[in-house]
Parts: sequence; structure tokens; C-alpha cells
Amino acid sequence: MRSRCRKCGKTHEEFPSLEFCSPFYYSRLADDRKDVKAELHSDFCVIRSKEQVDHFIRAIISQKVNDHCDTLEYGVWILLNEESYQDYDKHYLDTDHEATYFGYISNQIPGYDNTLSVRVTVHAHKGVNRPVVVPHADQRTNPFVSDYYKGISKADVVRKLKDVMGE
Repeated sequence: MRSRCRKCGKTHEEFPSLEFCSPFYYSRLADDRKDVKAELHSDFCVIRSKEQVDHFIRAIISQKVNDHCDTLEYGVWILLNEESYQDYDKHYLDTDHEATYFGYISNQIPGYDNTLSVRVTVHAHKGVNRPVVVPHADQRTNPFVSDYYKGISKADVVRKLKDVMGE
């Protein structure tokens, strides 16, 4: 499959990943409040309000494509509790650290009505790579979670990519 990336303008032969630059909640902040209320880095985000502090990390969800050898990768932000966030941050560059954390998807994935707050398990694995996310199977009434477990077709991927790329 060939697709032209809106970001770099190049044509790619494989499925491009669908990545989010920030958590949904960060993107909802007014531009003049982002520097005051939030810290956004390539793999970490913290948003502060009077009531709470939210901690996010960047991770990967691999979507099975039933009739193709590649997977569709989603680069998403995951909301973690403070303890899990601190542990992940502490071991971020530790190549021997493995851990699992409970979290919530914090992006609205195109083509689905509601992916915000889908419960997930985050698997931080050895090496310095982004952790892998697995949605909880008990949420299969959510169309995204259902598709995660049953897989999607190559035609579904092409449709999603065309929607995202504005083609």
C-alpha cells in the first residue's frame, strides 16, 4: 500500500502509524494556558488544575489487520495514576526494566465514536522503546476494543488513513 504523508509529504509503501502529538486533554487547553497548566515532552505530559494533576505517557497500540501481514500502529497517550507515572519516569531509560501499569487511552481515535477512557494495560518492556498497550477485553462493546480483538480488514485501514490524511 502506498500513501502520501501530510506531515512529511513523502510517499510510504507500508501502513503509516497514526500518531497523536499530545493527549486529547492537552489539545483542549487554550493556547495561552498550555505553558501555565501543562508540560508536554515527546513521551511525557503533565496537566495541572486546581482539583488534580493528570499524568500521561506515550505508548503504542498494534491493531491486527486480518488480510495483511502488517499491523496498523497507533501512537497514543495513556493516562496513568501518579504512582505508575513516577515508576515509568524513574525507569524510562532503564534497559532492563519491565512493568505493567493500568491506564486509560487519552486520545479520540479516528473512525470510532469514543476511545477516550478505554481501560488498558500498559506493558513497559526491556529496552528503550515505547510501551505496548492492550485494551481490556471486558470492554468489547466499545467498537475500537471489539476491532482490536477481532482485527480489521486492509480496506478498513485504507479508509481510516484516507480520512486522516484528508484524501
